[in-house]
Amino acid sequence: MRLYTELASWWPLLSPPSHYVEEAADIVPTLQSAPDSPPRTLLELGSGGGSLAFHLKTHFELTLSDRSEQMLAVSRQVNPECEHIAGDMRTLDLGRQFDVVMIHDAVMYLTDEQALRAAFATANRHCRPGGAVVILPDNVTETFAPETDSGGEDAPDGRGMRWLEWTWDPDPTDTTFKTVWSFLLRDAAGRVTVEMDEHLFGLFPRASWLLWLRAEGFDPASRIDPWDRDVFIARKVDSLRS
Repeated sequence: MRLYTELASWWPLLSPPSHYVEEAADIVPTLQSAPDSPPRTLLELGSGGGSLAFHLKTHFELTLSDRSEQMLAVSRQVNPECEHIAGDMRTLDLGRQFDVVMIHDAVMYLTDEQALRAAFATANRHCRPGGAVVILPDNVTETFAPETDSGGEDAPDGRGMRWLEWTWDPDPTDTTFKTVWSFLLRDAAGRVTVEMDEHLFGLFPRASWLLWLRAEGFDPASRIDPWDRDVFIARKVDSLRS
């Protein structure tokens, strides 16, 4: 996925911290109330460019993990006071535990049950007893709808981006859907180039999320946020693991 490698430096013009003010205000109370006692430490799996983390770091001591070194470099610019660690959410093992583990929309890149449950197992491994995992997928099967979106930002140095996002489900009988991006990129000298990128995402019923979280040692529930997206809140209860 070129967006997270060779195009990563453009991330601040696609999804800057200013886009996350309302979402952060909605999720912070959930993160604070999810564990059995007030949380201090938070591990984010798949933290990307750190735009949401920018708003969380005043509330928690953050450890930010992502498999893309290029996206971690972007996040370090935004969140220099936070710990950054390269790693895959399916296999990461830091050898320590946190009050809360959060997975934002990066969870959408897990396209089968095995991958999703591996991420849940990673969350369990890093979550203290009585701690919690909070997961924010863009869609579950019940809420998915094809869509088209667009936007973009300009930078003080003269660079600019305009993007078009097109999402649809080529095969409603499987557990994936597709998004194709097109980017118009203007460099500081005013030259404009066109780039494209294609992403495959996982799509699972709400009941499967709850079932697999329980199987990996959590007591899960869900709520619908103001944007009609599911938020899964699951406290760690090892006796439930199977």
